[in-house]
Amino acid sequence: MTLTRGDDYPIHQTPEPIAYSGTDRNFYDRYFFNGYADQGDRMFAVAFGVYPHLNIVDAHFSVVRDGVQVNLHASAWLNMERMALVAGPISIQVLEPLQRLRVLVDDPNTGIKADITFEGRSFPIEEPRFMRRIGPRAFMDYTRLTQNGHYSGWIEVDGKRESIDGFSGTRDRSWGVRPVGARDPQEAVPPVPMQFFWLWSPTSFDDGSFFFHTNDDAHGRPWNTRAVWASDQSSAEAHVHFESAIAKVEWKKGTRHATRAVIDLVDENGGGGTVTFEPEHTFFMLGIGYGHPKWGHGFAHGERVVEREDFVLADMNVCLPHHLHIQAVSKVTYVDAVGKVRIGRGVLEQLVLGPHAPSGFKDILDFAS
Repeated sequence: MTLTRGDDYPIHQTPEPIAYSGTDRNFYDRYFFNGYADQGDRMFAVAFGVYPHLNIVDAHFSVVRDGVQVNLHASAWLNMERMALVAGPISIQVLEPLQRLRVLVDDPNTGIKADITFEGRSFPIEEPRFMRRIGPRAFMDYTRLTQNGHYSGWIEVDGKRESIDGFSGTRDRSWGVRPVGARDPQEAVPPVPMQFFWLWSPTSFDDGSFFFHTNDDAHGRPWNTRAVWASDQSSAEAHVHFESAIAKVEWKKGTRHATRAVIDLVDENGGGGTVTFEPEHTFFMLGIGYGHPKWGHGFAHGERVVEREDFVLADMNVCLPHHLHIQAVSKVTYVDAVGKVRIGRGVLEQLVLGPHAPSGFKDILDFAS
């Protein structure tokens, strides 16, 4: 047994010390943040992951400026101390649970520094539990909270410091089981073709936030989906949950990235509404570890390893499998059930692998025609 700082808080979920999270080696605990200016391509994102049974913590910080996405990757040994939210030069501070958090970055060797504070706009939403199996094997089983907010602070790259005061964006917290670290060498039997369809679209408006996501199967049937409107300062009980939300996506020829998406909404009274996304700028999730061949989440690199990586966005080949996962900063138009029009900004996150009948995709990696 190993006692750590977490054991002095009443947060245990099993009879074991906090250092142990059940028995699944793929258990993880993650923070995510993104933020964007009200115009232009300025954006940043953060991913911070704890992997108790791998004894690893890693973090990634990315910032987009002038057509370049600058990425900082860090990995360290966790040493079973889950309350220490530090991975090399990147750390997280929970200033006020469910309301205010702070991200600090200080790496003089790569020229990247930041001091970022997130302030929530309303109580977070809890998304439906994500549970998906491949045959008898659990592919994912996790819970996530999501919250829109405003940012203050600054980001410095190569000696150039810029304020992010007034940036909008989203943060989430998820925990449970996902594939992390080295891939399982024994494949599931019988073999199951890869298929994953994911849209996620947290959006900021002047008076509130809209949240939508869907995981679809190959036929286009959602197996996990939700759409929610959260007015500023609203409680969980005051959030508006739509009865149904169906996404219609127009895909750019030769890619699996959207040129436009429309979410058709139905509320509890049978009224309608639409939310239309018009992508403007692309952020590659590879930069914060998602699908990265070297810096994927939970990979073992050593006791403390840090690396900078820059992407020239115009040079990125969007047909490569590890470049499919993006967040597209978008202009968003919300027309509600009574005809009120709101113009806002948000991201349309996309990851589409394998067949998806409504999109016309039939194979693991065919592209829109």
